[in-house]
Amino acid sequence: MNLTRLNPGPRMSEAVTVGETVYLAGQIPHSLTADITVQTREVLAEIDAVLAQLGGSKSDLVSVQVWLSDMADFSGMNSVWDTWVDTTNPPARATCGVDLARPGMRVEMIAIARLMGAVERHPS
Repeated sequence: MNLTRLNPGPRMSEAVTVGETVYLAGQIPHSLTADITVQTREVLAEIDAVLAQLGGSKSDLVSVQVWLSDMADFSGMNSVWDTWVDTTNPPARATCGVDLARPGMRVEMIAIARLMGAVERHPS
């Protein structure tokens, strides 16, 4: 089974494919002074962008872990998530409250997707 890394760096890769399974690194917001709705939109846009690079979309998601720095943001995050998620093909999802790596970061998401032929389309 082939293993391919998307945009590998010295510390991590943006995504790693193993066969048809794609593991995305934690996707984070750019606007660290923004509220949860803006940050959630930014993170979901990052997930969309990585999946598009691999020839997929949010419909291919299998699982998403949502990490919030404050569980009081759960409702705000869900308001954005609910307008974004493919309701015909929703992934399994878990949400946890955690200390995130950077001050001002309110949300981080880690995703796993199944993409047919991802390795063959985008070898590193």
